[in-house]
Amino acid sequence: MKHLRSLFFSAFFGAAFFLSAQSSDWQQHVDYTMNVQMDVKTYQYTGTQKLIYTNNSPDELSRVFYHLYYNAFQPGSEMDIRLQNIKDPDKRMMVDGKSRIASLSESEMGYLHAESLTQDGQPVSFTEEGTILVVDLAKPIPSGGKTTLEMSFKGQVPLQIRRSGRNSSEGVALSMSQWYPKLSEYDFEGWHPNPYIAREFHGVWGDFDVKITLDKDYTVGGSGYLQNPDEIGHGYETPGTKVKTKGKTLTWHFKAPKVHDFMWAADPEYIHDIYEMEDGPTLHFFYKDNPEFNENWKNLQPKTAEAMRFFSNNVGKYPYKQYSVVQGGDGGMEYAMSTLITGEREFGSLVGVMVHEMAHSWFQHVLATNESEHEWMDEGFTSFISSLCMNQIMEQNKQNPFEGSYRGYYALVNSGLEMPQSTHADRYTTNFAYGVSAYSKGSIFLSQLGYVIGQDKLMETIQKYFEDFKFKHPVPNDIKRTAEKVSGMELNWYLTDWTQTTNTIDYGIKSVDADGENTKVTMERIGEMPMPLDILVVGKDGTQKTYYVPLRMMYGEKENPYPNLDRTVLEDWPWAYPTYEFTLDMPLENVQAIMIDPSQLMADVDGENNVYQAGE
Repeated sequence: MKHLRSLFFSAFFGAAFFLSAQSSDWQQHVDYTMNVQMDVKTYQYTGTQKLIYTNNSPDELSRVFYHLYYNAFQPGSEMDIRLQNIKDPDKRMMVDGKSRIASLSESEMGYLHAESLTQDGQPVSFTEEGTILVVDLAKPIPSGGKTTLEMSFKGQVPLQIRRSGRNSSEGVALSMSQWYPKLSEYDFEGWHPNPYIAREFHGVWGDFDVKITLDKDYTVGGSGYLQNPDEIGHGYETPGTKVKTKGKTLTWHFKAPKVHDFMWAADPEYIHDIYEMEDGPTLHFFYKDNPEFNENWKNLQPKTAEAMRFFSNNVGKYPYKQYSVVQGGDGGMEYAMSTLITGEREFGSLVGVMVHEMAHSWFQHVLATNESEHEWMDEGFTSFISSLCMNQIMEQNKQNPFEGSYRGYYALVNSGLEMPQSTHADRYTTNFAYGVSAYSKGSIFLSQLGYVIGQDKLMETIQKYFEDFKFKHPVPNDIKRTAEKVSGMELNWYLTDWTQTTNTIDYGIKSVDADGENTKVTMERIGEMPMPLDILVVGKDGTQKTYYVPLRMMYGEKENPYPNLDRTVLEDWPWAYPTYEFTLDMPLENVQAIMIDPSQLMADVDGENNVYQAGE
């Protein structure tokens, strides 16, 4: 049946996806003003932080929480202990089968400590509990009220272990993510002071005003807009400007409006290239001078512009004026207006990691889901749209751009390690199950949704979802309700079964029998998860026709996904019935083949029973 699959993949993906095209009503707001001094010899830094917090919630708040992420990189931390006990630890964080964190010396480990803290000028009591700072306020913050929290803090940058750190394997001096005391998010569910154990992040929308002072030879790139380029130089200055540096340090002043995080990286050997887009933001590239990889970084720049256009056209317009691709970190990780990626890669890999992390600018840094609770909405949706982007800008011409996601999901199902996607990100028993659930199964949520409601409705859903929930913190019900509004179908069953259970999809062709001059086809539902069915029938004379079996609980029907073929819409299939019969208006001897879901976008865990072939 490979020829049938090829035929329909080709027709299906030719143009379907390339269209140019319930969270709370309130959001908390925080404005940061920070001044930081970095000692590049000891990797220790001190800073002050003025934080203006606006309580837009209906609740009075008597305490607040901060994240102190660098405290995770200490022997005996929760991250260290988890690393030592999980069945399949992250190899980047291990050496000789042991935790790299456990072996850090006092000068190599990370820390972040508040030294003083006041609220509106009054001292407040605070307690450091691992990676969380618990603060009892001097006075409650009323609903609609504001308060100013001022802190002095000190930190030490850990050796590069995970995402942030110093002296990475590629020689980058400073990858400064999760480096500052970051206020925890408070929303309709309450506070989210999740300890930093392994996964990703959640933050409050706000404006950042950050000054970073360090050795004058270091070039800095990352989040925000540089406010003093002609004082700094390093490739930022106005052409023709002569930059005169006095002293041994420079102070870099950045502002980043309407973001929920701030990252910077620095190295004395960075090359800084600027790529101006006519129809988009200014692109910045910071990478180590390495003759083996410099050409890849030059060629990456127009591909970055292509990716920016693709995402802006297919999801929504990028809302900032700059985007920076910065060599650093331990793989790839997204941040506000920027990404850290490792740079010593083949060109295709370099483009791939850039595309994935840039896609996070939409599915995380504008649509800011809580990654601890709904990681599949972040990583999965990013994987979906980045697969489409790579297929186009790298001319991969894949019949199914999501084939890797489906392979990963089937491997997870067969492993017996699957857990519901509603599992907290830190509670997965294996990294394997977390990764496949978040990335692969999360991507399939969208590609399979396109199978359910139609590809045009899927892309319309994604664009409406972005427009309705940008600069908010959407939850699973928001993407479901958006798809319902666009398609006119009821989809609670889809969200429930796919994300809150490990129910699988398994439909089969149970029998094909002669019925006089007609043919009776009996279908069976073997798995617990319901789905509508597209069925292809091929006659021995080469004729092709499709049959559509709507799922009753959808209370709606999608348009014909194969407009060049005649389609018959059959009676609804109620989920409780394990079998379903329908009749073909041709004798059995004229039937060459019958196939469930020729697009193969329905994640049926057993494809062997999806095909009937005459004579087999």
